Amino acid sequence: MDIEKRILELREILNYHSHKYYVEDAPEISDFEYDALYRELEKLEMERPDLVTPDSPTQRIGDKPLEGFKKVVHSVQMQSLSDVFNREELLAFDRRMREA
Repeated sequence: MDIEKRILELREILNYHSHKYYVEDAPEISDFEYDALYRELEKLEMERPDLVTPDSPTQRIGDKPLEGFKKVVHSVQMQSLSDVFNREELLAFDRRMREA
């Protein structure tokens, strides 16, 4: 497999789907599918850190949100499942939340 080619392909796919989700509010794939592609990119970039660039989806959060969203200040920190994909990750998330 050509890692550099796959990284570029994954970035293009993820950027497309990020735009569909955040900007157009019209996702075409599930969160699970997006997360699997994102994890593949993360793994390849860990194998080849020389190929990590500032514009990679792994180096930024989301995309420009739709107009009309208002900023909200939460009085309690929001928590997330952090892309839990299996039982072990779920148990680890549960443990972190209980410890917090």
